[in-house]
Amino acid sequence: MNELTPDRLRAGGNGLLLAPDAVLTPDGLKDHYAAVVAGDTFRAVGPAGQLAREHPGLTPVRLPGHVLMPGFVDAHHHLTQSFGAALAFGEPSEIFRRVWVPLEGALDEEAVYVAAKLAALESLRGGFTTVAEAGTRASVDVELVAAAARDAGVRCVLGLVCNDVDGDTGTVLANAEKHLARYGTEELIHPSLAVSVPEAATARTLRHTARLAAEAGAVVQIHVNEHLAAVERSLVEHGLRPLEYLHEVGALGPQLLAAHATLVTPREVSLLAGSGAAVSYNPVASAWKGNAVAPATTMAERGIRFGLGTDGTRGDGFRLADAAEFAQRLAYGLATGDSSCGAGWTWLDRAARGGADAVGLGRRTGRIVAGAAADFLLVDVSAPETALSWDLPWELVRRGNRDQISAVFVAGRLRLWRGWPTGWDGPALVRRAGELAREVVLRAPVTRVHPTSGDAWAACS
Repeated sequence: MNELTPDRLRAGGNGLLLAPDAVLTPDGLKDHYAAVVAGDTFRAVGPAGQLAREHPGLTPVRLPGHVLMPGFVDAHHHLTQSFGAALAFGEPSEIFRRVWVPLEGALDEEAVYVAAKLAALESLRGGFTTVAEAGTRASVDVELVAAAARDAGVRCVLGLVCNDVDGDTGTVLANAEKHLARYGTEELIHPSLAVSVPEAATARTLRHTARLAAEAGAVVQIHVNEHLAAVERSLVEHGLRPLEYLHEVGALGPQLLAAHATLVTPREVSLLAGSGAAVSYNPVASAWKGNAVAPATTMAERGIRFGLGTDGTRGDGFRLADAAEFAQRLAYGLATGDSSCGAGWTWLDRAARGGADAVGLGRRTGRIVAGAAADFLLVDVSAPETALSWDLPWELVRRGNRDQISAVFVAGRLRLWRGWPTGWDGPALVRRAGELAREVVLRAPVTRVHPTSGDAWAACS
């Protein structure tokens, strides 16, 4: 019988010695390993017996049936879109024009905070300890989004939208500098710049945001080569595809986090590989919104940095990793006879360490090693889905569930216990979100192409 309780997982003054059945390290799954958490970091990781001898003042917390693994990193999210998640179902591409812009435009300050905190809660429930927020279109101070993430307890790479085609370039760039300075020393909030799509910013802003981010050690998040219409607009306007255009204006480099990159030519794959840019591979978004599937296994072979992103579709790390492998199999593996398609270890690694690197936090999180931030999950692998294990990393990808996540830690603190927050009222937030969402959706000028299920059933009856 597992007697694990939240009280046993709260660190004392000297730290916490956790002794699960195994630890998922950068070198693979290590049986009979343990980890010492002190403050917000891992003080030590190694064989359980050795750590017990080296830290005699700590009583080991035995975690039978559990694996300690890195928290997932969502490399592409839109936290303030949570009120309209189901509005995207059955819709053709470029739904941002018909759904997200009007929805976010209808959010007031309370709705922004509640929507973002709701999304952060869903992310934590799904095992994400870090989310990259690509920038809200709501006309509010982004501190509201930061506060929501901070209060929920999730690590957040916070994007500030720097679109300036219809605005004042000088003001946009000044605000970008202020944003990078404003969140430069926070524990959980890490600043980022964002451009919705390359066509939304001038060449000057694309160049300068790239420079500012590179100097600050931050990333610039841009939706790139996501939809055929956007690729065609770029070809008409510039004679270049979006990634080619970013390269032309000097905005393609290690600071770029390219969201989606689903429609890439061999030349653009080479540009990504040569520039050091990172990609957020968003397989569920590809399925839900009619995009192509990014050639992630090719990217891995070419040494392109990439993580996995939800694009706000669903905050479930295990299902995202499964979708990442499954989409590669359907889009590329079946046609080429590739029966592995990266296998389980590739997608677990990209969901954690690869994602942390892609969002600019590779030195801080995504790994279970001494000195790294203590952002991790305790996963119960004694469940029927994973109890009879022959290859646990792959089984976690194919058969793991978020309901197996017993505990979620961010920066060394227990944030969730069996799906719910330990320090604030999660159900109350969900109830308030339900009230506000109805008001927002009713007043937002959203245009949907596909009928709701209820309307469709009524039409068929």
